[in-house]
Amino acid sequence: MSQQPNAKLKIIFAGTAEFAATILAALLTTSHEIIAVYTKPDRPAGRGRKITSCPVKILAEQAKLVIQQPTSLNSHYQQQQLIDTAATVMIVAAYGLIIPAAILPIPALGCINIHASLLPRWRGASPIQQAILAGDTETGISLMQMDAGLDTGAILTQASCTIAANDTSLSLEQRLASLAAKLLLDSLPLLSTGILKPIPQSTAGITYAAKLLKTDGKINWQETATVIERKIRAYYPWPVAFTTYHHAVVRIFAATAFPANNSVPPGTIVSLNRQGIDVATADGCLRITQLQFPGGKIIAVKDLLNAQDKIWQVGHCFI
Repeated sequence: MSQQPNAKLKIIFAGTAEFAATILAALLTTSHEIIAVYTKPDRPAGRGRKITSCPVKILAEQAKLVIQQPTSLNSHYQQQQLIDTAATVMIVAAYGLIIPAAILPIPALGCINIHASLLPRWRGASPIQQAILAGDTETGISLMQMDAGLDTGAILTQASCTIAANDTSLSLEQRLASLAAKLLLDSLPLLSTGILKPIPQSTAGITYAAKLLKTDGKINWQETATVIERKIRAYYPWPVAFTTYHHAVVRIFAATAFPANNSVPPGTIVSLNRQGIDVATADGCLRITQLQFPGGKIIAVKDLLNAQDKIWQVGHCFI
């Protein structure tokens, strides 16, 4: 189906996370009609486990949009609701629910997924984190015509983004979200007029980004300082890298790797001062600069040593 240039599209938007909210905010600045917003059901969050709305729902409520929060899109009822909207296109970004194959042909222009990698690299649930973990220097955004596979659909367009040496998943996600919003707005007129043609993904260079688990954050001091430092950046803000010191779980929020010849077992504190806590690894040292004890605040090492200097000793070990 082709549309007139600058045609007003009837859009269903499906998203949940902050990444998706940035894209929805950009769509709200256009003349396109957002006929419904699909987002995951509210869930408990934080220490108090209070039922909390996700970023997309909060924005949709502010914009007075129609909001749907099904637990699944598999039912005939949910699919008929989508048919009844007579949508031009469904845009999916960090939604968190599977889009069944039966839904894909319902919108006139199909379902478009906004994926935070340069597909086919890092198909799957955690492309931003995996790119940092792998030491990639570049990633980007892919607009993909969805099919029944896991991020296997044909590519409509892509835009690249440099990964900085100090990027965390949070900082990289924020830049990618802005890039995705611009790419989508630039692409919608080309999509609606049929100028933008889907191109099958390459069969070379396919990698997968598995869903993260909280246990992924556990530091293995037998790894190199470079690998551990990447994990600390990749796992911020979730699940956050952690280790154990004096029988307490310590979450590590910032650290830098540097070369060193260690004569002590990995995990051993080799130096500590106001610049950080230097810990031996399998190759090189990791200088911890920000950490958190259970029930405490995130604290800089220079402040921590003032308050708790008695428990910090060269030769003591993280586990």
